[in-house]
Amino acid sequence: MSVATDLADHLALDSLLWIPAGSPPHKAGTSVSAPGARLAMVRAAASGDPRFDVSTLELERPGASYTVDTVRALRGELPDAELYLVLGVDQLALFETWREPEVILEHARLAVMDRDGRSAADAARCLPDGARAVLVPVRRVDVSSTEVRRRVREGRSITGLVPESVRTIIERERLYSEA
Repeated sequence: MSVATDLADHLALDSLLWIPAGSPPHKAGTSVSAPGARLAMVRAAASGDPRFDVSTLELERPGASYTVDTVRALRGELPDAELYLVLGVDQLALFETWREPEVILEHARLAVMDRDGRSAADAARCLPDGARAVLVPVRRVDVSSTEVRRRVREGRSITGLVPESVRTIIERERLYSEA
């Protein structure tokens, strides 16, 4: 995945941990793919780079998956690690609405990337007070999960929008075919 590779390279990361969401609170009341399917897609996308690893932390935790809980758990497991929370500039604009954003900032530095035509460099003014952040230039890949699901539902190709291994899982499991 070019964006993840760009992040790992730019930040000189030893490891980039991919964490599929357990039960996303912002998606309550909507249809979400089964946890096993999400895990399979994340594992497929993360394969191929020895720096990439996948955690089932959120999938194993009951209830809603809040980033603050995940960051706390990771800090407990990795007390000396420099943790980065990777997010797009679109999510940075909403960051202060997240659960306990100040606690997230105590434990992790934000790594902000371009997204949806918005530049991370322009996002600096949106940073919360006291935020430790790094703006990460990545190859521009403005593909959203919403767009992928819509295209699948419409019977349109997603080739080139997701890794081939992920496309295979989506087709095999008939994910997103129905609204």
